Amino acid sequence: MSQTLRGKDLRGIGYPQGPVISIALEVMANHFPKHSRKDLLSLLGEVLDDPKRYINISPFEKIATALLPAPRNENEIDLPGEGINVEIFGSTYIEPGAVEQMQQAARLPVSVAGALMPDAHHGYGLPIGGVLATANAIIPYGVGVDIGCRMCLSVFDLPLETLHNKPDHFKRILNENTLFGAGKEFKKPIEHEVLDRKEFYESGLLRNLQATAARQLGTSGSGNHFVEFGIVEIKERDAILNLPAGNYLSLLSHSGSRALGANIAKHFTKKAKEKRVLPRGAADLAWFDLNEEEGIEYWRAMTLAGDYASACHDVIHRKIKEALGGTLLSKVENHHNFAWKEMHNGREVIVHRKGATPAGKNVLGIIPGSMTAPGYIVKGKGNISSLASASHGAGRTMSRTAALKILSRKELNELLQTSGVQLIGGGLDEAPPAYKNIDAVMQAQEELVTVVGKFVPKIVRME
Repeated sequence: MSQTLRGKDLRGIGYPQGPVISIALEVMANHFPKHSRKDLLSLLGEVLDDPKRYINISPFEKIATALLPAPRNENEIDLPGEGINVEIFGSTYIEPGAVEQMQQAARLPVSVAGALMPDAHHGYGLPIGGVLATANAIIPYGVGVDIGCRMCLSVFDLPLETLHNKPDHFKRILNENTLFGAGKEFKKPIEHEVLDRKEFYESGLLRNLQATAARQLGTSGSGNHFVEFGIVEIKERDAILNLPAGNYLSLLSHSGSRALGANIAKHFTKKAKEKRVLPRGAADLAWFDLNEEEGIEYWRAMTLAGDYASACHDVIHRKIKEALGGTLLSKVENHHNFAWKEMHNGREVIVHRKGATPAGKNVLGIIPGSMTAPGYIVKGKGNISSLASASHGAGRTMSRTAALKILSRKELNELLQTSGVQLIGGGLDEAPPAYKNIDAVMQAQEELVTVVGKFVPKIVRME
């Protein structure tokens, strides 16, 4: 009797994760519809053992071709067997795939120094939580798709009891002044000086993206992007943060450069891959030299996307402050998914922080937890071994797909109730168990940052 094969059946006999899985499933379904699962796996096992033998035997040629290494491109850049040293912080909490990706990046001929943060997990190009310094080179996928993704915290002088006594008031403010989701736009664009930047009119790519950027200004994406009210706890005054000890009603947001950044990343990554051909496992690490026209163009576009992400937060916080009333006491914000020109061991380098927080000496930043776990206001220590960086959050401990399969809405609701958090939107893929323990992650980077405040979420809005 015919039995449907699944991807895990093929992986179970040694097929690698990738396109070959779907190719093999399609071939076997089309050509052997009445064979048993045992017979199908036996045939596939034979192809796997000797794909060269089957390269011209129908119907297995597509499977065999996908199993064999891709023909070497004559322009392919060889990578050395060993690369630069990579400092790893909190290795206990980091999946092997992220470490392997970082080691691959360490082999690039332009790499100067690298570090991996304790919230790291697998991504495209650099892992999320990867920090890489390069010599006059910029890697679009070392920055990431959501260019300039950013944290922003506003601290107000409003009484805390209103947050507890009038939750519907704060929910209404979030609903009326924020917009979430992939592709979501306001019908009427909001005016902001970032939209008048000359870069939008000097590049065909950016010119075509300006209208969408205008309509998406002040919006947030999906996934782990959020805007939330909570309580900031300050135990003692810090000279940099400059807030007296006490508890404060606060607003925290996390989002990036929306369609603008995503399209810039897609456009320039394609160009980089065409310009520098790397081995298959490292292909997403293709770079531009900053003296090249493409490198100069990407740097300008990246900078604009970062400023646009900052403007999005500015709009969100300004609108909500106007709805709240009260006085703004302090504001803390920082990019991640960006690249900076910095000095390292006496030379200028390009520091890519993909999902990593800048943590230069006395530089303030925010490291969030999850929808129920606290986040932390931190002050950088300027640690050279981490390239003056820290984690950008708790980091995922399970994929979105796994979270949707494993977790239940009942479990999430119980966690929200126990934590005293009210959630607007938000899916199981963002449930707290999908994330690492933020306090363990913070402990793993005590040599990188000093905690100067704590943010406890209370009313959270996500997609």
